[in-house]
Amino acid sequence: MATTGFLEETRRRRTFAIISHPDAGKTTLTEKLLLFSGAIQIAGSVKARKASRHATSDWMEIEKQRGISVASSVMQMVYRDHVINLLDTPGHKDFSEDTYRVLTAVDSALMVIDAANGVEAQTRRLIEVCRQRDTPIITFVNKMDREVREPLDILDEVERELGMPCVPMTWPVGKGKNFGGIINLRTDAMTVFESGSERLPQDFEAMPLSDREALRRRFGAEFTEAEESMELAAGASPTWDEAAFRAGRQTPVFFGSGVNNFGVMEVLDALVDLAPPPQPRMSSLVVNRQTVQKEVRPEDAAFSGVVFKVQANMDPSHRDRIAFVRMASGKYTPGMKLKVQRTGKELRPTSVVTFMSQRREAVEEAYAGDIVGFTTHGGVQLGDTITDGTVSLQFTGLPFFAPELFMTVQLRNPLRTKQLQAGLAQLGEEGAIQVFRPIMGGAMLLGAVGQLQFDVVQHRLKGEYDADIRLESSQFVGARWITADTPQELRAFTDAYPARMALDAAETLAYLTTSPYDVRLAQERFPKIHFHPLREHAGLSLQNSG
Repeated sequence: MATTGFLEETRRRRTFAIISHPDAGKTTLTEKLLLFSGAIQIAGSVKARKASRHATSDWMEIEKQRGISVASSVMQMVYRDHVINLLDTPGHKDFSEDTYRVLTAVDSALMVIDAANGVEAQTRRLIEVCRQRDTPIITFVNKMDREVREPLDILDEVERELGMPCVPMTWPVGKGKNFGGIINLRTDAMTVFESGSERLPQDFEAMPLSDREALRRRFGAEFTEAEESMELAAGASPTWDEAAFRAGRQTPVFFGSGVNNFGVMEVLDALVDLAPPPQPRMSSLVVNRQTVQKEVRPEDAAFSGVVFKVQANMDPSHRDRIAFVRMASGKYTPGMKLKVQRTGKELRPTSVVTFMSQRREAVEEAYAGDIVGFTTHGGVQLGDTITDGTVSLQFTGLPFFAPELFMTVQLRNPLRTKQLQAGLAQLGEEGAIQVFRPIMGGAMLLGAVGQLQFDVVQHRLKGEYDADIRLESSQFVGARWITADTPQELRAFTDAYPARMALDAAETLAYLTTSPYDVRLAQERFPKIHFHPLREHAGLSLQNSG
């Protein structure tokens, strides 16, 4: 049953992810959005974070060493009486699985494009995930103060590569050394560019477009060319259509320079004005062994949410584990009873927090759209649905892709076996890597989407668990999660391939392959065995058969 109070609160929420190719300026833009909303006082540089007041989105030691984001992070801020939940994602393709899972927890995305490089490979992959879910996308073309491509060329490439019409909301006047500022088509004014990372929105001069003579005198040919190209863009672009944007079929485009704090406020305003509040989410119920769909609305009174991320050791001194939950409905209040739908067990978190990067604050209340962190000591996995116990449902869509790279784990000091097992169990639950335990025994297997995942896990095992490991190549090149119509058929299959069977971190059975043809050959021999490239499909199959 819906309540008016819940509806008002959920309409104030905006939950979005920042996505981009590496080095497009995503993490810098994240810091500037936090700065302009008043959430932090100082924006730190991406690679040198020494001031204690820096509240940045990269917090792992390895992130600070390499200057890259390797884990998604969550931040909350309040701007114009709206609660904004911002999720910063890894840009590197090797961590795409974490990014894909984050994208299931948001209602919109902010895509950052390097104005010199245009649409890059990782951007294409991330946009495809957004399009599969019809996620609305706001586009920010960054680094306009550098020598970059023409804005018309960038818009053309976005439309061509991503199959999505662009609607300019701001337009650049000049570029590189001649970058004069942006014309705001929403306010009919030009904001004048000045370099410097300390400037705030009120420090930038604004000139009305109605005073064209003054603008032409001041900016010369750059302003005239901007007007001409802006007219061409307007003629080639569709008119702004809020419904098309919210359906993921149109993207508003903004230009600026994140490192100079320029053009950022326009994006922050757009997140409030244009991005959607929390939307209904589909869940599954198993009724008489059949899966039926149920729509969960944000204003529904019953609390429900899904665990889209588990992070171990955010605070190394406490060795804690935080389950990040995207609330889908209802209201959270301290002390309320919670239930993990997968196990039917009560969830008793030691604390419930919201986030400002690694800084946490106790939750007094939270509503649909908010991201809350449950500090636990286990019993919660990625993809788990959490409710207040009054409803029985399961949210789906959290992806676990079959890994394409495998390494075996060799412990340098056998006396650290207990630490290794604890580390692998937690990192596997967290989704930092996929961990497979061969049924016949032997060395543990790590499965990854990209090579950098192995480096991070090796680094974290040593730094967080004091388990120094050596990684060695494996004969396996792929995996499929398996289910069968009957227990007898499953037993016959596992008996036929005992050396290829393994259990992952969620105790889901997997078949390991040594060549691209293994699955086809096994399928021909055992036609009633089902091979799943996504673990969630295996889970649904088990629900329906159980």
